[in-house]
Amino acid sequence: MTDMTAALRRWFGRLSAATGLLFVLVALLVAPAGPASAHAVLVSSSPVASAVVPNAPAEVVLTFSESVRKVPGKIRVIAPDGSRADRGEPSFDGGVVTIPVDPAGDRGTYLVSYRVISADSHPVSGAFTYSVGAPSPPPVDTGDDNRADPVVGTAVKVAKYVGYAGLLLLVGPALVLAALWPRRLSRRGPTRLAWTGLGLVVASTLATLWLQVPYTAGGGVFDVTGEGFSGVLGSMFGAAHLVRLGLLAAAAFLLRPLLAGPVGRTDLVILGILGGAALLTWPLAGHPAASPAPAVSVVVDAVHLGSMAVWLGGLVMLAVFLLRQADERELGAILPIWSRWAALSVSALLLAGVVQALIEVATPSALVGTTYGRLLLGKIGLFVLVIAVAAYSRALVRRRTAAGRPTLVRRALWAELAITAVVLGVTATLVQTTPARTAAADTAGSAGGYFSTTLSSSLGSVQVEVDPAERGNNSVHFYAYTPDNRPQPVVEWRATAALPSAGIEPIEVPLLPLTDNHVTGEINLPASGEWQLRVTVRTSDIDQATVTATVPVR
Repeated sequence: MTDMTAALRRWFGRLSAATGLLFVLVALLVAPAGPASAHAVLVSSSPVASAVVPNAPAEVVLTFSESVRKVPGKIRVIAPDGSRADRGEPSFDGGVVTIPVDPAGDRGTYLVSYRVISADSHPVSGAFTYSVGAPSPPPVDTGDDNRADPVVGTAVKVAKYVGYAGLLLLVGPALVLAALWPRRLSRRGPTRLAWTGLGLVVASTLATLWLQVPYTAGGGVFDVTGEGFSGVLGSMFGAAHLVRLGLLAAAAFLLRPLLAGPVGRTDLVILGILGGAALLTWPLAGHPAASPAPAVSVVVDAVHLGSMAVWLGGLVMLAVFLLRQADERELGAILPIWSRWAALSVSALLLAGVVQALIEVATPSALVGTTYGRLLLGKIGLFVLVIAVAAYSRALVRRRTAAGRPTLVRRALWAELAITAVVLGVTATLVQTTPARTAAADTAGSAGGYFSTTLSSSLGSVQVEVDPAERGNNSVHFYAYTPDNRPQPVVEWRATAALPSAGIEPIEVPLLPLTDNHVTGEINLPASGEWQLRVTVRTSDIDQATVTATVPVR
């Protein structure tokens, strides 16, 4: 009867595992495909930010660097009087978002605010203004709750950290019990540790799914609606997390007999396949799935995560159990094998980390000039330190002193674990940070992008625009307005550009009138710095005013 019961349990476990694999295949087939980019950036808009258009447009078009998804109620156009100027729901076509607006809107400045979800599941928000006829004081979006709640942001990082910790606490005991655990020792401690790890991974997955709603939509931890939760579950992010839960449930049936005692090779193979498939759900829900090389990034990130779990999980088992309970003869057999496993895991970590860095950082300047790059440098520094400690442990094993003096190895292992705990924290922050390649491109676009300002004078105001505000050829536009923000006819325009810090004297800007209040010109700015753009406006034989704009040129 006992043999039959055991056989039924094994059969049920294998059936559950097969069901889990089938669930994975179906979920991956029906899950929406993600485009090859990450952290969307607004690359253009119509009307252009800060532009003055003669007539109210019938629509506002936002163009992002990648496909984006809708956050309900988070795209608005506010009229000069503070009312809503948008009409109906915006339409999404890849990276292009079209917002219908009232074509009979009033003159003045309009505010466009947006919040969308990029391909790597992170929210992207921003705002800009444009004016119809003439600028006016910009309106305030009283319904704007696009700001991220810092509590939610911190909670997301904590949840991810808990998931990483749970993963290594699950993998370490399972691996050591399957291959290195002495038969005479009790399995109770490692079994509890493994179930704790499984519980932490499940709790982290559920918490991350919940937090994704306010993280993408804005609001507090409990600002979760049915529509928002449904949107998360219907995304690649939600599908990956649901698949992970299914795989963990299937693996639990095979994990129970493994933790109780030795199991057959077939069960180990199925458990390994389930574990490998579960590892893929982490990169599928983050930056790697939306990188320029998604297939490579997903596999590399899974290898990176799996190597980390094997190495650190094994260290926990050695420090907490084996070095305390195993005798000298058992340690003499276990430690050389573990040393080889650790060496392979570290090698895989290094290789996967290099590939990840090349994909996510792309340039040396992005490595030192972005938050992501600096966090990565910090992680590398900590990793070098922990490698040095691991090398000391490996030297003890090679000299055959570890079994006789386990205290030395135990201290080295605790040092490794302490440092890698910090590494896990940095990793949890990294996965929530804009990739360096995207951040660098966004910074470059902002620094050398469109410049616009409105300057007051005794005759009214002058709007100054410089595009692209960087070294080389630039287009300038000047608009004149009366004190009541109506177009001001100008008899004569004069403009000069100078860079006093570099000794560049004023350069005359040739101007071409387009309307009675608008002129344009082309000028070459040969150096970066704070350029002084001086504009003189003459509206009659005796009325004249001069304004000066400081234009940062990169």
